[in-house]
Amino acid sequence: MGKTMLRKSFLTIASAALMSGAAYAGGIERNGYNIDLLFDPSNVAVEGTATYVSPHRNYENTQNFNGIGGSDPDVRDTKDYFNGSVGVKARIVDGVDCLVDYSQPWGAHSAPGLDWTGSNDNAETKINSDNYGLTCSYKFDMGKGQLRLIGGGFYQTVDGFKESLVTPAIVPGFDGTGRLDLETDGWGWRAGVAYEIPEYAFRASLVYNSEVKLDEITGTLDMSNVSPALVPGLGGTVWDVYGSTKMPDSLELSIQSGIAPDWLAFGSVKWTDWSQLQTIPFYLKGTDIQATSLDLFYRDGWTITGGVGHQFTEKLSGAVSVTWDRGTSQGYGSQTDTWLFGTGVNFAATKNVDIKLSGAIGWMKSGSSGAYVYEGVTYGADNSYDFGTDFVGAISTGIKVKF
Repeated sequence: MGKTMLRKSFLTIASAALMSGAAYAGGIERNGYNIDLLFDPSNVAVEGTATYVSPHRNYENTQNFNGIGGSDPDVRDTKDYFNGSVGVKARIVDGVDCLVDYSQPWGAHSAPGLDWTGSNDNAETKINSDNYGLTCSYKFDMGKGQLRLIGGGFYQTVDGFKESLVTPAIVPGFDGTGRLDLETDGWGWRAGVAYEIPEYAFRASLVYNSEVKLDEITGTLDMSNVSPALVPGLGGTVWDVYGSTKMPDSLELSIQSGIAPDWLAFGSVKWTDWSQLQTIPFYLKGTDIQATSLDLFYRDGWTITGGVGHQFTEKLSGAVSVTWDRGTSQGYGSQTDTWLFGTGVNFAATKNVDIKLSGAIGWMKSGSSGAYVYEGVTYGADNSYDFGTDFVGAISTGIKVKF
């Protein structure tokens, strides 16, 4: 079995099935952190990926209890999106490898619109992120394999906006909508350990990614379309605002191993600390007066993946996977458990070029959203809705050049 496990392309076929399956998870995670390229056995490897995701979350039986919202009883909430990454890995000296990468770990785009009954809570919300990382490892012989020590850091920017219907459009010249625009940045670090036995395509890794402190979130609250007669003190003006929060830390255990000639099994368990994102207040600049807030009320996320891969020929390999992601919503919001089934192929076009293509389909569990009590305060009491079992699909492609 050992000789068949030595093929370099066979060591990475699991990633072909996981590219699209990893692009939709709880909280505001899109692709999270991925440093798999660091383990590529080549001296130099450059890889780029692009993923398209289409989640179809639809609201049903919407109700509004304050008279501000619209009249549409059924509406699609989630929007399709693209996600990309690029990385360059190089062997610095024998035993030392470094990876420089760009990714978009976080993001969200919810756009039910102004005509649904919950538009006072959310008409459109969009979050974007850019992450620039440097990760290095040092490996040395230990027993039958090699132990790898991993460490690095990353710089992250996050921006976004939220629009909602603040008041009914009953005053000429004012449509009643408000908009919150935000931007921020911060730093994080990672540390981990891995043990590899290339002869058997075996690798076990444990990697921790720190939280990212976003201590200086800045932006504006645009209330220029809200009548000051209906919202005294805030309406009719654009205000500078500030706030702070943290992006979550995470811990992931991954294992893969050859189980028969040209067959590989793989799996992972990941915990993400989404529960630190509850309600995020924003204050008028230069004061301690709260103007608005982003209310999330997440719980911790858990993601479990398992799958098998097979080397069909010297050039072609493939894999299938199944992923369960625990929903982060707790009766407020629509992030329920998600099941994803992924498949992918890796084609070694030449000895230096690999082409990957993968797809995933799955479903999001049904549920409902309504009033939620946090630290003695009730949120969401003015709006409720249900949602059924909804579809999510994804397709991804990637190319790797190695020397």
